[in-house]
Order: sequence, then structure tokens, then C-alpha cells
Amino acid sequence: MKTQDSGEERDLKLFFSELKKRDEKLSIPDFPKPQKKKHIGWLPIGIAATFIALLWFFYPTPPSSQIEGDIIIITLVEGENQEQELLIEKTTYMDVWEPQTSSLLTEF
Repeated sequence: MKTQDSGEERDLKLFFSELKKRDEKLSIPDFPKPQKKKHIGWLPIGIAATFIALLWFFYPTPPSSQIEGDIIIITLVEGENQEQELLIEKTTYMDVWEPQTSSLLTEF
């Protein structure tokens, strides 16, 4: 039992067989071989640059002996008749540092 599809199938087979014949006549060029690039030595240069950058970032800088600003010392002094007076001193260094809570140990 033949159907109408057989005519369409024949046409398709004929079409593709003609394409195959045309493809057989084509000449396919060889794939070109990739050229080897010259090694310039970027890897050692990159490693050296990284090493220098790490040294620059992690090398300890010498401490500066300059004082960046003046120190203001504010002291509350109790004078005669329980008068309280604020003494303000401006200096570039501190001889003695006393914590704020030291008065708790001496007064109470």
C-alpha cells in the first residue's frame, strides 16, 4: 500500500542526494597550524613585581619622632574654702598620666 508521502519522500531523497554530490566536489582546505608565540618572560617579571609590591606594603615604616599636635591637660583643683578651679595647661609631652578613676581610690 503506497501513500502520497512516498512522492514527497522521493523528492527529499533526490534533493539531499544532489547536495551530497555537490559537497563531494568541494575542496576543503587544511586547518592552519597555530603559530607558537615567543616567550618574552612575562611570568618572572610579574612575580618580581608582586614581590616588590608586597615588600612595599608590608615593610615597617620607621616611627616618626615628630609630635603631631599639642597636648592640653585640664585639671580640676580644689583651692581654699573648697573653691574649685580648672587649670588648663598646653604642652607637647606628658610626664605623668593619671587615670580618671584614680581619685576614687584616694578620696573614698
